[in-house]
Amino acid sequence: MTSGDLSAEDVKKLLGLKPHPCEGGWFVRTYESGELVAAEAFADGRYAGARLTGTAIYYLLEPDTFSEIHRLKSDEVFHFYMGDSVEMLQLREGAVGTVVVIGNDLVKGQRPQVAVERGVWQGSRLVEGGKWALLGCTVSPGFEFEDYETGGRDELSARWPEFTGEIASLTRE
Repeated sequence: MTSGDLSAEDVKKLLGLKPHPCEGGWFVRTYESGELVAAEAFADGRYAGARLTGTAIYYLLEPDTFSEIHRLKSDEVFHFYMGDSVEMLQLREGAVGTVVVIGNDLVKGQRPQVAVERGVWQGSRLVEGGKWALLGCTVSPGFEFEDYETGGRDELSARWPEFTGEIASLTRE
């Protein structure tokens, strides 16, 4: 079997992916740094305790899954590995939202690596007609579930009305 013959089920099995308990999709943590940074190192007090300096996951999306709109207290970098392209909605405080496409078709403006700054609301789904996509996500300081905040559909739609449709498709309520 070559990578071109893989199904989403094959990828889940080969990489040991499990359902993501917060945002949807499938994931497995692949890296945790061996070093911590103290909460006091951040003058804004955003962390309740020490954080790993970095973490990484594999992340898979299918047509019936999506990464719900959320924001973190850390920066994230998404990496495209294989499959179909992914649309990501980013909503920055005090700014216009943007949709970026994570994928390998550079000529069409897709990017194989996309950064999301801490505090930016973001959610993702496959491009229409896509079957599955395998991404990686690196977080620094490292991801902790207590730093995850789910975005509310009504609040986000009121603040970014031009993205009401996208927000509705990337939220559960």
